[in-house]
Amino acid sequence: MRLSELTNGDRAIIVKVNGSGHFRRRMLEMGFIRGREIEVLRNAPLSDPIRYRLMGYELSLRKVEAFQLEVMTKQSVQ
Repeated sequence: MRLSELTNGDRAIIVKVNGSGHFRRRMLEMGFIRGREIEVLRNAPLSDPIRYRLMGYELSLRKVEAFQLEVMTKQSVQ
């Protein structure tokens, strides 16, 4: 499942950061590391950007960026 597919209030575990080069490095530096939990806080009215909580801080990603991140919902883990 892709991070961009989640809705407000959903929580998930990061599985993989796709992409390469500068984008991948930036995502890893921001804390998008396998096994970390992420929560969707708010989708913008036009669905771009999307606000997330990761490691105690909030950040926004464009939908195309969020699509590059593979996640597993907590419901599917249990």
